[in-house]
Amino acid sequence: MKNAPLRFLCILSCSLAAPALHAELKLPGVISSHMVLQQKQTNPIWGWDTPGTKVRVEFSGQTKEAEAGADGKWTVKLDPLPANANPEHLIVTAGTQKVDLEDVLVGEVWICSGQSNMGFRLQEDWNGDLESIASHYPNLRLLKVPLAGTQELLTDFKRKTAWTEANPETSKGFSAVGFLFGRYIHQVIGVPVGLIDNAWGGSAAEAWVRRESLEKDARFTPMMEQTVKNEAYSASDKAKEDDALAKEKHKLAVEKAKAEGKPIPREPRPAAEWLNSQYRPGNLFAGTLHPILGYGIRGVVWYQGEHNSGRASEYRTLFPFMIEQWRKEWNQGDFSFYWCQLADFQPEASAPGESAWAELREAQTRTLSLPNTGQAVITDLGEGKDIHPKNKHDVAARLVRWALAKDYGIKIAYRSPEFKSLEIQDNKAIVSIECFGSALRPFDVEEAVGFAVCGEDRTWHWAKGKVLGKDKVELTCANVAKPVAVRYAWANNPVCNLTNTEGLPLTSFRTDDFDMITKDKTMPALSK
Repeated sequence: MKNAPLRFLCILSCSLAAPALHAELKLPGVISSHMVLQQKQTNPIWGWDTPGTKVRVEFSGQTKEAEAGADGKWTVKLDPLPANANPEHLIVTAGTQKVDLEDVLVGEVWICSGQSNMGFRLQEDWNGDLESIASHYPNLRLLKVPLAGTQELLTDFKRKTAWTEANPETSKGFSAVGFLFGRYIHQVIGVPVGLIDNAWGGSAAEAWVRRESLEKDARFTPMMEQTVKNEAYSASDKAKEDDALAKEKHKLAVEKAKAEGKPIPREPRPAAEWLNSQYRPGNLFAGTLHPILGYGIRGVVWYQGEHNSGRASEYRTLFPFMIEQWRKEWNQGDFSFYWCQLADFQPEASAPGESAWAELREAQTRTLSLPNTGQAVITDLGEGKDIHPKNKHDVAARLVRWALAKDYGIKIAYRSPEFKSLEIQDNKAIVSIECFGSALRPFDVEEAVGFAVCGEDRTWHWAKGKVLGKDKVELTCANVAKPVAVRYAWANNPVCNLTNTEGLPLTSFRTDDFDMITKDKTMPALSK
């Protein structure tokens, strides 16, 4: 307990910084005019005032009362309400103070989170200009969370923000995947929809988890040990010296690039910036997620993984752990959590082999073992030369199929085919696929493309594929007399063509359990 005094000072400083001790009625940024409350479930409404102050909340015929606690925080819970597109006032009264929130609706609320492909703005989509100017949806509401990377558990946003109606001006800068996902729900279900854009480009999955949770779990000991080393380095004189050298090297590289007419290299970031970055464990949980914890939601749509692809083996435990922690923190049960699998990226491989991105996709697929989860397979929607593919419409369309089918009872195909079993017959490998009520369909050509097989030597070769009936593929390869394992779409940028009859791609898979190339990889060191 040698750090007990330091911990006490941190707790004291955080409590002093809380908005609770302001002698005035204050609501968090996530609760504002034009917001959407989640239908058919309890909705917490909270804020701060002087400790002991009596607070009354009125909405849609309900009156709820609470008292500000010793920390100044008060919370009431509104009883479940049906969807309502008629604007109402939510009134909060504390003593002589009153806050009147206007134009509050009741409908469906979704969080849109992850890294840059979720943060990718609507106006940047291939049809973004058209989608933006067509976005006149007064009952589709948007909230963009301000970015803040910190170890302090923020109770509110660092910058002012508020809910807005979806219109050509507000929509264009919003998450493209999130907006299009929400628009489909709004149009199909016919109720108000609220979307919370909470994404940060380049963010690591561990940054979205409460730090203490990671520290208490032995599976993440290597990560957290490296975190402590990175923190010490970032604040050291050695880091400042390294930064100065890197800056000088960059200056010379810029001069050379200009002389040769080549692109200017990106300027290196100072090591100290890592402390408030989207990479440090716990930073985004504390800075952007904690301020909205408890707000009534239907679920989360997630697009992240690129940053963690070099540590795909670790992601097998980290990603489901993150989802479980979010659900625990929210205290709203196992709400729906749907994600985008990594898209295809980087050059196409001429021969089958290993792939960190394929391993990350596998980690994502394994997470389907958690209840109320879903995965949009998008290995056909990427761009080899751009990690930010511009076709976000089809990405959102595949994600929303899960929500429409699982959350809203719409009869629609929603799940990509997945590997079921393997049978070896002499020199043939017969792969059975679970098509979830659909059937396999090769795209463009009759041959099933994207399969590789290996023998006992574990050397991979492309295989010739033939679809048998609705859900089987026969594989042969002249170089492999006795196949022992099969892989499909196992590459950063796979060339593959199997879908179901609705056009949902077959999920990449492997039947082997060979060591992963990302085995034992964890957070990289900052120091050189």
